[in-house]
Amino acid sequence: MYCKRECVKFIPSSRDLHRCIPVCQVCQNLIRCCCGRLMGEHSWEESSPPISLCPGPGQDVAEDWSIELHTKASPTNAYGIIDFEDTATRVCRAKYVRVAVDSKAEALLQLMLREWQMERPKLLLTIQGGSENFTLPPKVKQAFSKGLITAALSTGAWILTDGINTGVSKYVGEAVKIFGGHDLRKRNTVGITPWGVIDNNMELIGRDVFRPYQPLGNPLSKRVCLNGFHSHFLLVDDGTLGKHGCQQGFRKKLEKHIQLQKIHPRLNQGVPVVCVVVEGGPAIVSTVLDYVSNVPPVPVLVFEGSGRAADLLAFLHKQTAADRYSVSKSPFWEYFCCDLTHGSLTQCVFQQQITIFDSESEDQTAPDAAILTATLKGTKASPAEQLSMALAWDRADIAQKDVLVYGQHWQVGSLEQAMLDALVMDRVGFVKLLIDNGMTMCRFLTVDRLEELYNTHQGQADRFLHHLVEDAKQTSLPIGYRLSLIDIGLVIEYLIGGAYRSTYTRKHFRAAYSRLQDKRRGLIPSSSRGRSLQDLQFFRTAQPYKCKVDVSPGSSGEITLSPGLDDAPLLVPFNFNDLFVWAVLQQRQQMALFLWQHGEEALARATVACKLYRSMAFEARQSSFDDNIAERFKAYSLEFGQLAVDVLDCAFRQNEQMAMKLLTSEMEAWSHFTCLQMAVSSCHRPFVSHSCTQTLLTDLWTGPLNMTKSLFLKIILSLLLPPSILLLEFKSKAEMCHVPQSHEAMLFGLDSVNLGIILIFQDAERGQGKCLGPVSETVSSMTMQCLSWITRIYEFYTAPVVKFWFHTMFYLAFLMLFSYVILVKMEDRPSVQEWLVIAYILSTAVEKTREVLMSEPRKLRHKLKIWFSEYWNLSDFIAILLFLAGLAMRWHVDPYRTAGRIAYCLDIIFWFIRVTDLLAVNQHAGPYLTMITKMTTNMFFIVVMMAIVLLSFGVSRKAILSPDEEPSWSLARDVVFQPYWMIYGEVYESEIDPCEDGNPCPPASFLTPFLQAVYMFFQYIIMVNILIAFFNNIYFDMASTSNKLWKYNRYRYIMTYQERPWLPPPLILLSHITLATYLIMRSILLSYTSLPELYLGHEDRKKLHEFEEKCVEAYFHEKSEGLHSSQTNRIRATAERAEEMCTMVGEVSEKVNFIQDSLSELDCQLGQLQDLSALAVDTLTLFSASDSLHQEEARLAQCRSITASRHILPHSWTLPHRTGADFDLLNMRRLMAKSCKSTPPSLLKYVTISMSLPWMFTGVGGGGCLLLRKSTTNSLVFPALIWKGIYKIYPFSFYRLLFFSSFSTGGEEVSIYSLEEVPSDADPESSTVSSWSSRGLSAMLQPLSSEEGSLDGGLRQGCRVLCTWAERDVLRPGLVYVVKAFRPEVVRAWQKYFHGSTALQLCLREIQQQRAAQKMMRVFNQVKPDDMHHSPRFLDVSLVLWHSNGQWLTIERNMSGDFRKCNNNTGEEITPCCSLEEMLLAFSHWTYEYSNRELLVLDIQGVGEELTDPTVVMADDQRGEMLFGPDNLGYAAINGFLQKHSCSIFCHRLGLEGQNCTKSERKHVHVIFVQMLFISPSNQTKLFMLDAWTSSQACQYSLSCGNDCVIGATCR
Repeated sequence: MYCKRECVKFIPSSRDLHRCIPVCQVCQNLIRCCCGRLMGEHSWEESSPPISLCPGPGQDVAEDWSIELHTKASPTNAYGIIDFEDTATRVCRAKYVRVAVDSKAEALLQLMLREWQMERPKLLLTIQGGSENFTLPPKVKQAFSKGLITAALSTGAWILTDGINTGVSKYVGEAVKIFGGHDLRKRNTVGITPWGVIDNNMELIGRDVFRPYQPLGNPLSKRVCLNGFHSHFLLVDDGTLGKHGCQQGFRKKLEKHIQLQKIHPRLNQGVPVVCVVVEGGPAIVSTVLDYVSNVPPVPVLVFEGSGRAADLLAFLHKQTAADRYSVSKSPFWEYFCCDLTHGSLTQCVFQQQITIFDSESEDQTAPDAAILTATLKGTKASPAEQLSMALAWDRADIAQKDVLVYGQHWQVGSLEQAMLDALVMDRVGFVKLLIDNGMTMCRFLTVDRLEELYNTHQGQADRFLHHLVEDAKQTSLPIGYRLSLIDIGLVIEYLIGGAYRSTYTRKHFRAAYSRLQDKRRGLIPSSSRGRSLQDLQFFRTAQPYKCKVDVSPGSSGEITLSPGLDDAPLLVPFNFNDLFVWAVLQQRQQMALFLWQHGEEALARATVACKLYRSMAFEARQSSFDDNIAERFKAYSLEFGQLAVDVLDCAFRQNEQMAMKLLTSEMEAWSHFTCLQMAVSSCHRPFVSHSCTQTLLTDLWTGPLNMTKSLFLKIILSLLLPPSILLLEFKSKAEMCHVPQSHEAMLFGLDSVNLGIILIFQDAERGQGKCLGPVSETVSSMTMQCLSWITRIYEFYTAPVVKFWFHTMFYLAFLMLFSYVILVKMEDRPSVQEWLVIAYILSTAVEKTREVLMSEPRKLRHKLKIWFSEYWNLSDFIAILLFLAGLAMRWHVDPYRTAGRIAYCLDIIFWFIRVTDLLAVNQHAGPYLTMITKMTTNMFFIVVMMAIVLLSFGVSRKAILSPDEEPSWSLARDVVFQPYWMIYGEVYESEIDPCEDGNPCPPASFLTPFLQAVYMFFQYIIMVNILIAFFNNIYFDMASTSNKLWKYNRYRYIMTYQERPWLPPPLILLSHITLATYLIMRSILLSYTSLPELYLGHEDRKKLHEFEEKCVEAYFHEKSEGLHSSQTNRIRATAERAEEMCTMVGEVSEKVNFIQDSLSELDCQLGQLQDLSALAVDTLTLFSASDSLHQEEARLAQCRSITASRHILPHSWTLPHRTGADFDLLNMRRLMAKSCKSTPPSLLKYVTISMSLPWMFTGVGGGGCLLLRKSTTNSLVFPALIWKGIYKIYPFSFYRLLFFSSFSTGGEEVSIYSLEEVPSDADPESSTVSSWSSRGLSAMLQPLSSEEGSLDGGLRQGCRVLCTWAERDVLRPGLVYVVKAFRPEVVRAWQKYFHGSTALQLCLREIQQQRAAQKMMRVFNQVKPDDMHHSPRFLDVSLVLWHSNGQWLTIERNMSGDFRKCNNNTGEEITPCCSLEEMLLAFSHWTYEYSNRELLVLDIQGVGEELTDPTVVMADDQRGEMLFGPDNLGYAAINGFLQKHSCSIFCHRLGLEGQNCTKSERKHVHVIFVQMLFISPSNQTKLFMLDAWTSSQACQYSLSCGNDCVIGATCR
């Protein structure tokens, strides 16, 4: 039961005595209890509110409020789930409970583990720091966030905070948000928060409720909000309201109780606690002191750079390393000395449990590693305990760095126990670490430890293993049954199946294991314990028993034991294989993958794991286990299968022969199986269909015969003419070294001593696997020749391909004879042909019996089970039994002889079907047979449904048509007969209407036609088509995999003829007799396998294992390179680098902002100083001028009276002295501009404005300061307004230039004229007119000497200029522009057309020409298709007046890049090289068609999509009325364009149909010319220029074009 606490007695917090009786309303609303509540907020259920706040007689006036006396515990009323609503990025919900401050820690831990289902903590991270908001530096924040969450997630730690949305708890929440996972169970972030300080805590009241919570508190409130990224909350209630601190004691009590819990059930180490300090105030130092003073002490990690207490502790901790007495000199001391004494602080900083983490240090480790290292070093645990903690955390890197270091002392058995714990806890990294640090596995693994591993409780895996044991033993296991190694051996045999025999189930192992159990029980006397050494050599786990045990020193099968080993646990050799099988059976895939890399026979172990997992998946599907288990087993099987294929592929690429030896060499550790045999038993089709396997199978199929064209013809010819065998080509010895030998070859070699063949096959007899050795020199040449011939003949007839053709020829002859026998009349006695058939079938039966008896399994039951699992064996068995039954009945008289003949007739069906198995060998027919087999096996359920429909119709039809039938077996035939044939289209038309012939009609016979129609529709239309579609689907599914399936099945065909005697039935009996004779004479008991094995010696096997290890290393190397070069890893590495760069950029940005703020502040201060200095200079100047004025007035008063006041200008001005009446302000401006020529005109306006002020500028002094003169009044008024205005407009840099340097802007002054929008006279409300501005804006241009090339053209000259200053941003200072002027000869040539300013008129027409092209380009961009992605545009051009020489020019922005010219003004075009150029040429064509063939834009040129200097050609131009530029060539240019332009795809997409369109097809009409008003800057005369054009059929109309003007126009 969890409780809350409520205050039940009102004790005023104020010491003032309130004597109002009863308590007034004011006191009830103002005076608070010591718990923080008002009187009305108390609960008075059990007592009445006090009448007076004054203490009564005998009462203590200073009664102190306490939790024990003045609060009452009651069942909690607030627990459930909080849903934080402002965390839109993810679903953030937390479980919470309101508990009393004195709740027991045991109950709270049980709540968290059982009710909240939190994982047991392996580390407790308690976060201490500031509770108020503070700012962490980016590096410290990144290190704290990432390190904290990484340490918590990797170790399974709990994080304890205050849970509020301010201070360090907020940073913890942000860390969980960024680096934490989405799984609530893994986000074990617990907030321990006082109930009374939570904002809106009343909304959380409710039992087992789901409450939405808005963590946005009132900034004026003293309460706090909960952080939305915590997973659990313990809301501590001490009965107070708005008071912090009650959670600290509660939190320490909970931490101490968690510290007493076990870190893991297998480990005795308690849960370590570490305190992480970030920022904080004076109370944090006391908290740190409490932690480091505990017993056992709690290590503390301080993040340096986080601020306040953390920085103080870090600083003092570093200082104490050098000088213990310099602590008091710290600049932080004065701040903390008010709350902490010198002794307590010294005690705190001198503790060695404190670790400082400096995120700025370059050699600092990762923050998560720093947290865990501090935990290990601060707990003062032994090395074994530290290793246990690292093992529980699964942090092998921490153990390698801080625990398993050089010189560390370890107790005896501690590392072995650590290895056992690592295996049980599935810590792959620690197993690898211990092996790398010298852990000897052969000394570690014993029978007891292996059984302990198998009996480890692992939940579902343990239950599944017990289920497998029950299936293998065919019995139920009692509760608490302890598995033995013998049980595991039975499970392995059960899963692998076939002839596999585990070492755990062999007789010698059972005997040794039984003696070991008896010795444990004390049943064997000590005198007999020393005699079991002979039996112990067979004590293996995954090694099969061999008759001949190699006892050489290098043999891996020998176990050497010391004399006193009987008292120690027995050791198990080949332990990696045992551990590997244990990992597979325990479903520990990562551990199995790691163990697979160690030891020998990696390829074999991969195939074994593939088989085990596949069998386990089958068992899981057959049992009532979850489907996910079967899918997981299947995925594990595919993973190991892919490993086997990859290793085989890597080996085959390096050495083909060695790779094929890996496939066929016997595996002693796996019941003498081969890799190929294990892969076939696991149905691993990719492995069997691999090129290496297929190459080996091809070599086995052809044997010693050399593969040539038309080999089968040569074989048939050699079978018919045996002497031609000597003409065939055979393989060399080197080519046959990797091909295994069959047992038939072994037997042949053992008995041919007289012919010397034993010299050839003796290596195979010994199992050395070498090629044929040299023949003794004593053998005569004739003997050698004979031996060679005999060897060739033997090799020819024992080749599987020869056996196939030999048996096939005899089988076809048998079928012909059998067909002849049943087709002719059967006599009383069998004919010769029938005797041959009988002999063939009986010899076949003997061969099948030999196959069963000489198969691998020892027990007959297993032999028969494996033999009958093959379909063709079952078919042959039925065919033989049927033939024998017919033969038995054939010897009797009729009717038995007839029955025997019928049995013959039925039996031949099986023998003919057997021919399809012969076709399966063929590469082309084999895949089709595979498809047929698949279709046949999968059509069962559809056939069943068709049978149901057939029976439903057949029974009802027969019952209606024949109501009077008697019971007989013919009824079953009649029910099925006709409905079955109806499926194939036979409708039995004559029997549809039974009353048609006048016969009496059965009752309800009219229903049969209806039922037949329904049946035919459903069966013939639906079911048959479903069956066809089903077959079609299977065909297409199998078409892609049939080749692989055929390659897989090819193994069975080859192995069938590999072990079959070379003589076919009935001659095969001779082979059987020869085989029996060899066995009797030699007394050899050999075991046979379904696959020939390659017998290798010790050295050859060692080389093979070394080759396999190199292949595995090469495979992992390639995999590692591919993993590092994969796209995902590159993206991850890029993301990490980008994150680092972002952090660096953030730091740089902060520094830049700090520098900018500092510079801004400094700039402001310097500006104020300069203002003061300027005012001081002005004041001194004024005083000097005032003194001079008084002296002058005194002198003039003596001469004559002054009638009027004159304005005396200082000598720095070059103006003539005039009276005030004659003072010309305009001339003054002009002279000012002349005297201050280098000053921009925009600055001079402040000078002119100041003329109206009491104190005005009088000029520019020699120092660059503006001078003032006195006004007509004698009052002293400082021009502060003027300074303030200038300072506001210009920043300090220009302000300093204004007052401390002369005005020297580079370049020459020009005036820029541009178009302005003014209301139209025709329609001033709705339209505007583009007119030239009457006043130009000033700018400063400085010519540049460019090396980019000449800008001169045929009509104009160009120059690049730099804009150094511009008024009103008419130009952009700092940019480069191009000014263009007409050549003098062009101006002189056009003077007869333009009287006056010819250059100005030419410039205006050039501008209007580019503006017309610009507007046409706008229309073009609007009407072109959207998939034309380019949007070219013409530059804006302005008019320039150069003041120095009065010259008119045009100015436009400079273009940099590859300048291209698409066509010229004569119509010549370039060959376009890109889509942009093609579109620009189409634009010229479009302008001609759009303008009704009156305008044509040529001379398209520019850089990219920016164009300039076009030529607008008019068809009827008159020189006296030139509207565009002087480069208009008129009809000549148009005709040239029409002749030279070739339309592209862009022209067709724009709807331009060449030059053949008629007048009626045109979309546009005559061009009109729009006149625009221009006011000349010089003489203000009105000129007219062309600005734009459009098309219309009307003569007087209005034009509207986008944002351009709308004006009247006159039709041309």
